[in-house]
Amino acid sequence: MQLRPMNEQQIRCWYRTLLPECFAPNERKPLADIERLLAEERYEVWGLFADGPASPGQMPLGFACIWKRKGIPLVLLDYLGVTAAVRNGGYGAWMLAQLKALGRPMVCESELPVEGDPEGENAIRRRRIAFYERNGFHPAYEMATCGLRWQALLIGDEAEDIKDIMRWHKELYDETRTDVKVPLAPDEKPQPPYWMK
Repeated sequence: MQLRPMNEQQIRCWYRTLLPECFAPNERKPLADIERLLAEERYEVWGLFADGPASPGQMPLGFACIWKRKGIPLVLLDYLGVTAAVRNGGYGAWMLAQLKALGRPMVCESELPVEGDPEGENAIRRRRIAFYERNGFHPAYEMATCGLRWQALLIGDEAEDIKDIMRWHKELYDETRTDVKVPLAPDEKPQPPYWMK
């Protein structure tokens, strides 16, 4: 397998087909936002491809998106997912290992269980958090984005002060994202993202 940056055609196809398979509408930022971040060199869209030559329009088996900003040592693992056909095959863990090998301190966000929601949904939320923990991330603080409460998990430079990490985490997002709260107090209610208002 290879994890490599996707080209424009692959990114558009990934956004239309694979991202909706893995993420709910309120969690999918508009493609125009992703393209702008890519043009500003603040975003990376990596695809998981089978070994061998690839066609320009080939769809990946999985993906990982990194949000970054010049002057901030922390990066955000914005999206991670694999196609249903290869899910539970170890590919998510393999992609995380490749990204960790790049040596960048990283934060990811995993949706927290919600009191009163169906147990099946909360079980999935707990499994996702456990997946990141098995792969070396540790829970750090709660935050909000996309109208939901998330567990922020960290991997990398543990020498950094948590206040700096939280400030960098917030700064990775655009200033206009009023739905992003880092950290989120227990009594605060998450706000929906602008594309859902």
